[in-house]
Amino acid sequence: MSSNPGQIPGDVFDVRKVRKFIELMNEHDLAEIDLRQGEQRIRLRRGPEAVTVAAMPTMSAAPVAVSSSSGGGERKAVAAADDSKALVIRSPMVGTFYSAANPDSPPFVKVGDHVGSDSTVCIIEAMKVFNEIPAECSGRIAAVLVSNGDAVEFNQPLFRLEAD
Repeated sequence: MSSNPGQIPGDVFDVRKVRKFIELMNEHDLAEIDLRQGEQRIRLRRGPEAVTVAAMPTMSAAPVAVSSSSGGGERKAVAAADDSKALVIRSPMVGTFYSAANPDSPPFVKVGDHVGSDSTVCIIEAMKVFNEIPAECSGRIAAVLVSNGDAVEFNQPLFRLEAD
């Protein structure tokens, strides 16, 4: 077995290890693996972009109630004309939403907080792995669309932001 010069033993960026991670993702139907070693980071994702940043359509000046026909756990929202600058952070995976690192910690973000693209906004637990979810966009939190401990689906809206 030959060694590559400059490669650290146990290096997460070893091509053989990356291939093994991809096999594990396929075998266990994982949407994402995020690894860090010192200052280096590798994130492997499957499927469409995990966090979608999209402009919301402009609504009429009068508030409008929005709901889905499925009822259930869907929230009702009131939208105003200034929603044209709104962004949405969506769940990159199926799992359980946690607003804080642990029950005794304050939430990562709350309505009114400003976030940057690297800001952690929540944790989603999937298959006993706790995944920190970055905002991947910047703006001010306008609404938290799910509650702590809620089950979330892939691509489900988690937060609504107002763009800077």
